[in-house]
Amino acid sequence: MRTRAKNSSKKFAILGLLILSLGICTPVFSVPMRLTETEITSQLNNIPEWTREGRLLRREFVFGDFREAIAFVESLVEPADHAGHHPDIEISYNKVTLILTTHDAGGLTQLDFDVAQLINQLLSDTPE
Repeated sequence: MRTRAKNSSKKFAILGLLILSLGICTPVFSVPMRLTETEITSQLNNIPEWTREGRLLRREFVFGDFREAIAFVESLVEPADHAGHHPDIEISYNKVTLILTTHDAGGLTQLDFDVAQLINQLLSDTPE
């Protein structure tokens, strides 16, 4: 499975270079805007399980055992890739700590709050 995923990534990279070289599109690199204090305070109301620590959001999850913790982390891969925004992840046996910040913007952006809500939704969709 790993080999197929690796090959797919190579194919997409080659396809992307081909599209750019043919002038079909041009790359767009944009950094999300950092939120104001007022916007951050408002957004925090939507994700009460998360805490703000300066320029980042943090949430700790506790699972029954190591396997459950790793399964949770694996469930984040597709949504994070799709969003193009990946949490920093700390794993300690059955505890998983996720940290969100937009490094390029130097702090919290709407993307961080969107991904936090997405992660919350993943958990609410998971059967107990």
